[in-house]
Amino acid sequence: MHARLVRTSPHGRPCVRPTLVLAALLATAALTACGQQSSSGDFKPNGSLASTSPQNDAPAGTAAPSALPTAQVNKTVLDVYREYQRVYKRVYESNDPTDLTTVAMDPLLGQITRDVEQTKAKGEIWRFTNISNAKVYARAKDGQTVYVIDCLRTLASYRFSAKTGKRIGGSEGASYLHRTAVRYDAGTWKVSETVRDDKC
Repeated sequence: MHARLVRTSPHGRPCVRPTLVLAALLATAALTACGQQSSSGDFKPNGSLASTSPQNDAPAGTAAPSALPTAQVNKTVLDVYREYQRVYKRVYESNDPTDLTTVAMDPLLGQITRDVEQTKAKGEIWRFTNISNAKVYARAKDGQTVYVIDCLRTLASYRFSAKTGKRIGGSEGASYLHRTAVRYDAGTWKVSETVRDDKC
């Protein structure tokens, strides 16, 4: 399987990023993704299944990931990923990438921002519905990056005129496997990169 780094644009114009970044992302995931996955998405770097039950969430940014139970970190990362998906949808509906800074960081933040600005310049708005089935599948050795895998299903996506509100195009739905890096930086978790693989 040949993976490509892309932003998950609703209109299917992938933005291929340098292969060096892809190699680093895959190498890090490969070093830590040993063993089996549990149905809850819990994963420990040594390959064993997580046996701890989820703890109460600490406020965002109060403790480094290494100081928290694995199950709590996983839950926090999945919550951040789900919020990223909600904000991503709103950004394309409004053509305003401002809120994206709360859930994404560079290089992904810059890529999506540029795409939204190009869409806005064309006088277009995108509306789409995605169904997510995300799980944590690996983490970096230092615990600062956690990787999420998701068979993300787009039911449909439609392009509208920002001026008239009329539908001017769209595409059929499809399901693609996405691997996403969620990074801990400056006391908060944010999505930093995403890889789209083959259909799932």
